[in-house]
Amino acid sequence: QVQLVESGGGLVQTGGSLRLSCAASGRTFSRYGMGWFRQAPGKEREFVAGINWSGGDTDYQDSVKGRFTISRDNAKNTVYLQMNSLKPEDTAVYSCAADGSSFWAGVRLGAYEYSYWGQGTQVTVSS
Repeated sequence: QVQLVESGGGLVQTGGSLRLSCAASGRTFSRYGMGWFRQAPGKEREFVAGINWSGGDTDYQDSVKGRFTISRDNAKNTVYLQMNSLKPEDTAVYSCAADGSSFWAGVRLGAYEYSYWGQGTQVTVSS
């Protein structure tokens, strides 16, 4: 079992930055791929960024490429999402997730491929 707790959300102006953190409990965190997803009101949850177990492979939604960076620190059981040049359309609840598959080399893109989820943190970008 893995428990995930996000932090770092908040209100920021257009063009600003935020860094989200996702702290994981348990000894198995370092084995799992991690993902960040978001859900805006009235919209479906969507993949934002993912990173494999070692940090050697990452993937991003096209709309955030060049602005967002996902990283992980396995010694601290934490994954991060650095968000720069934020836009109002980035407003959503952001959730982190663990795929639960030990040492999978790639990045999983579908929400159904993730077994463990955090409660989410609100990010609001004002125009």
